[in-house]
Amino acid sequence: MRSFDDYRNSYKTLTMERDGDGILLLTAHTEGGPLRWGALPHEEWPHAFHDIAMDRANRVIILTGTGDEFSGPRPPASTRYARPVADMDRIVFDGRHLLANLLEIQAPIISAINGPCLRHSEIPLLSDIVLASDDTVIEDAGHFDSGLVPGDGVNLIYPMLMGHNRARYFLMTSQQLSAQEALDWGLVNEVHPRAELMDRAWDWARKLARHNDMHLRNTRQIMTLEFRKKVQEHLTQTLLLEAMANLGRDRAPETARS
Repeated sequence: MRSFDDYRNSYKTLTMERDGDGILLLTAHTEGGPLRWGALPHEEWPHAFHDIAMDRANRVIILTGTGDEFSGPRPPASTRYARPVADMDRIVFDGRHLLANLLEIQAPIISAINGPCLRHSEIPLLSDIVLASDDTVIEDAGHFDSGLVPGDGVNLIYPMLMGHNRARYFLMTSQQLSAQEALDWGLVNEVHPRAELMDRAWDWARKLARHNDMHLRNTRQIMTLEFRKKVQEHLTQTLLLEAMANLGRDRAPETARS
């Protein structure tokens, strides 16, 4: 097992700070600004989640973003063309572990969604307590409307969170949900002005941290059981369907590749 000092500075898109009560503040970023989703976080986050999961000194986790956005950007038009097989092989490899390793974390997770969350919005929504700023927007901008089959876990998680019919519409239309709509649908638990968001997250973290470690870990395991089972049973197959569909897309013209 790697100690906190061994892994805390290992990742370029996640800043980690832990206090004396075992509360881990996990902040997503790209070079100090809002997270720009892409190959780097897709590769790093499964390893980071594994390190966090294996460190029993992490008792409660707060997950948030940087600045006025949790994750973006909307993918460029070039993503609608076929990607090289090697790229899709990497996506499948990393994708098999992204949500699985997140769900292996036994410490309760509080997410503080600090603004628009357009890419992999299912990640903060898998937290046990989900807080959002009042300017939050929830969308899955990186899949269907951008030319990728939504097979990397959003297809499994969103139906469990919002129901199958809502989820199919949401994923196939790139529907945007406001913070209030996300609250009304049960995707987030509380909405706050951004200036008050982190104070509220820390309030919850300190309340949870009053409980003993086994109580926290076992409660988290019980609460994530159905998510873990769904991911284990179906994610590899749906990722492969996503990759296979990529082979049938048009190749990018020379001008788009240059």
